[in-house]
Amino acid sequence: MEDQLRDIKPLLPIPDYSYELFLGGAFLLLFLAMVALFFLVRKIYRTRQESLKHRYFKELKAVDWEDPKKAAYRVTFLARKLCEDKRSKEIFSQLLPMLEPFKYKKEVPEVDLETLQQYNLLVHVIDESL
Repeated sequence: MEDQLRDIKPLLPIPDYSYELFLGGAFLLLFLAMVALFFLVRKIYRTRQESLKHRYFKELKAVDWEDPKKAAYRVTFLARKLCEDKRSKEIFSQLLPMLEPFKYKKEVPEVDLETLQQYNLLVHVIDESL
């Protein structure tokens, strides 16, 4: 009987790649999740930036010129945040020297008509760009 058993060969090893396939799939899913998260965060950030611009624009339109010193500082701050295109930057650069007499002094004069017209022009141009 032992002669008959000599013909049986030992078991062959079967290659098993299931662990490598599992790790590859896990890394692929992790990478896809990170890409999706990146695009989601970017979309939220851009939407938030747009809403900030609209909020700044509402504040710029609602500037109260009763206190010229405070208004000059507020207009300067908001216009710097909102001026993005060439035309609005140019109008803002013309408005900035007009606002200088209302800053850095204890007593300031009333706002003149030319400054208000330049301010209204800036508001109009920014409104068109938004």
